[in-house]
Amino acid sequence: MAKPDRESMPYRACVGVILLNTDGKAWIGKRIPKWEGDGSAHLWQMPQGGIDEGETAEEAAWRELAEETGATKATLLGQTKEWLYYDLPDDALGIALKGRFRGQKQHWFVMRFEGQDADINIAPDDHKPEFSTWRWEALEALPDLVVPFKRGLYTELVKQFQELAKPA
Repeated sequence: MAKPDRESMPYRACVGVILLNTDGKAWIGKRIPKWEGDGSAHLWQMPQGGIDEGETAEEAAWRELAEETGATKATLLGQTKEWLYYDLPDDALGIALKGRFRGQKQHWFVMRFEGQDADINIAPDDHKPEFSTWRWEALEALPDLVVPFKRGLYTELVKQFQELAKPA
């Protein structure tokens, strides 16, 4: 089957959340593979997801945070001023992101977690879990843990928000 034409495909509008604990470390989860061939050793990422119709980016960020981590106790610290983009690699084009998108344009939010680790729930009752495990990690370590095609975006997040990733 022929691959779709990348240039004619749109970017999916999404949000991402950098959830920082009181030590200044970021929440990162190990993704459950979503498609055949999604077996990268770099399956770690921060919470992220699509913006639903009629939803603001900030509303989507709070929803995604609750859905993917169970966390609801947090304070908004900052956000990106413009969209950040990533493109899917050729072997995932037409497969990942339901086969409809060339990649994502993401608006990121930084939040300070005000709960306890016991408040984190990556296996919710109301939808399919996205992560198999999670941990707190230094923000600057994240680009080396994510899939290669997201490294540039994560490097930009570190650059923009390193100053917020300090102990509270």
